[in-house]
Amino acid sequence: MRWIWIDKFTAFEPRKSATAIKNVSLAEEHLHDLYPDFPIVPHSLIIEGMAQTAGILVGQANDFAEKVILAKISRATFHRLVRPGETLTFNARIDQMAEHGAATSGTVTVGEDLVAEMEIMFSHIDQNMSGMQFPEHNFVFTEQFASLLNSYKDSLKVLL
Repeated sequence: MRWIWIDKFTAFEPRKSATAIKNVSLAEEHLHDLYPDFPIVPHSLIIEGMAQTAGILVGQANDFAEKVILAKISRATFHRLVRPGETLTFNARIDQMAEHGAATSGTVTVGEDLVAEMEIMFSHIDQNMSGMQFPEHNFVFTEQFASLLNSYKDSLKVLL
């Protein structure tokens, strides 16, 4: 199963930064798995949300010409738990872009509260591993995410 862990983009500056949100609902069954009487968002899903936000930013930088895959989580520091009813905001930026991949960093917040800080690296596998086959579910950007980016672009047209 592929988690789609962002609901929409609220800002997107190509090759620079992106902001996306995720509304956390008590109806999400996986929130009850870790502590049944104290539902929280697992840190792994917070990392996934940042990886999706930053990965789409990296993929869009080259018009999705290469397949982007998460290569390394260099750092993930968590400051507080996230509970149902809260809205996560993923703020990602590209720190370095190269032919073979990108280094990104960002923060995750709930309102003004800092939830996490992360540094994530991505690889363009078309440049690094030509000839090798990777299952489609390994790629950060899939067609399922295209609608999120297109929704944000469409909302800008409505505002103009």
